Amino acid sequence: MADIINLLAGIAAQDPLDGLRDHRAQAKENAQLSFEALLEPADPKGVSFRDRYAVAAFTAGLLGSARAEEFYRDLLRDEDESASWAVAELLDEATAAESARRGPYGDFESQALAGENVPGPWFTAAEATAERLGAKLVAGLEFAHLLVLHPRDSRPDHLALLLEAGWDEDDIVTLAQLVSFLNFQIRISTGLAALTATSSTVESPDDAAPSTHDVDDGPASARVEEALQSVGDRVKTYPNLNRPELFQQGGLGWVPWIAPVAEADLSDDQRDALIEAGRAKNPYFRLLARDPAALKARTLTDFDIFFNTTDGLGRAERELAATAASRLNGCLFCASVHADRATEESGRRDLVQRLLDEGIGTESRLGDQMWDAVVDASVALTLTPQTFGARHVDQLRAAGLGDGDIIDALSCAAFFNWANRLMLSLGEPEKLK
Repeated sequence: MADIINLLAGIAAQDPLDGLRDHRAQAKENAQLSFEALLEPADPKGVSFRDRYAVAAFTAGLLGSARAEEFYRDLLRDEDESASWAVAELLDEATAAESARRGPYGDFESQALAGENVPGPWFTAAEATAERLGAKLVAGLEFAHLLVLHPRDSRPDHLALLLEAGWDEDDIVTLAQLVSFLNFQIRISTGLAALTATSSTVESPDDAAPSTHDVDDGPASARVEEALQSVGDRVKTYPNLNRPELFQQGGLGWVPWIAPVAEADLSDDQRDALIEAGRAKNPYFRLLARDPAALKARTLTDFDIFFNTTDGLGRAERELAATAASRLNGCLFCASVHADRATEESGRRDLVQRLLDEGIGTESRLGDQMWDAVVDASVALTLTPQTFGARHVDQLRAAGLGDGDIIDALSCAAFFNWANRLMLSLGEPEKLK
């Protein structure tokens, strides 16, 4: 099978960029294995190939990738041509206004961060389309819209709606992994495509901050309340949780909204997928173990991108890219972990804290050419649609980064568009005592 990231980026075999990707051979291989685990599994179990391809095509369209949308719609067309047309119609509805794709937007639960709330449109499929595709798939597409465009709006309610529509806990983990993985795959392809072009012939897309128009079309409260009641204790809401109020370095835990696999019940495949035995104590990884093939490929991708330091970008800058993406997406947990690591690797606590305190904006500068270039690139790749282009490549090169270093930076930012969406959609952070 062709390497899908290379295919989407327009990278031919023997291209020098493909050779640079081989410096992170484990990440390259396991990004491909993630595609196979989530889109071409040997046994699709509770999520049919039709539904996987439909979610993928819809996600790609929301991300603004015409090449990826065509690729996944072709796969869907082979399964169900009618569903392929229905997804195209849904994308027309969801992206009718330009502002419908200006993300990430959403509200923070913390009142201390309410000044950063960015309202944005919600998506609810028309009843006629729901009849054509079925309630289960439509619920999955609405969830995909949530994860792509307003991940920090994720609440336990959304998992209750999925359970009510026929997704079980294993299916929900697969769905969250699928949408989150595509946010990585398409973003790294975007970054690599920009590197294949010369800055003299390709212009960067216009930078665009998330939309600030006033929209409040979320799921109707009565519908959500009914779903929560119908699923009972299958979804946990933690009314007394000690939630963090601000972005901070370290000091946060994470709790799941649906049940992880009990440690004593982990199968051999699930334990193998954890890679590190100690992760069996962690509810996040035991929850992702509901889809062990996806978890294993994701973990090995993660390890090579962040910890393979035989060459390439420094560890501090890799953690900085993860922090910048997490700050923009609104993932307090991921930002806390990776800000802490950026400080540990660099010793520059004040600069890292400034990024957390001031957030992402054109006025926010750290005063270090390389760090500003890495943050700017990470932000451009994290916006939906992505604005990363030739200007950012030039900025990174001017800061002294070679193309291998740039691939590292882009891989870290893209990966945290995967990690953030899992953390935000399956549970929430808590302050540790």
